Amino acid sequence: MHNSPTSGGRTTTTTNGIASLAPSGQTALLLNPQQAAEALAISPRKLWSMTASGEIPHVRIGRSVRYPVDDLRDWIDSQKKGGAA
Repeated sequence: MHNSPTSGGRTTTTTNGIASLAPSGQTALLLNPQQAAEALAISPRKLWSMTASGEIPHVRIGRSVRYPVDDLRDWIDSQKKGGAA
C-alpha cells in the first residue's frame, strides 16, 4: 500500500492497482467514474463502455454510477491471465 497526500486534505491510497481518494485516515468504499478510470489507467470513455456492457462491477445510486473498490480489486484479479497465480 502506498499513501501520498493530495490537495484538500485527501490521501491517495494505492493497493492492488486501485487508488482511492478519501479524507485522511479513511478508505473510500466507492469511486466516482473519474477516480475509477484513473485508478484503472483507462479512459473515462472506455470505463463507460465497460459499464454499459456490464463488463465491470458498478453500483447505481439514483442517477449516479459508482465503482466499489473491493469489487474492482476482485475484478482485476479475475482478469489476470498467464503466469503463476
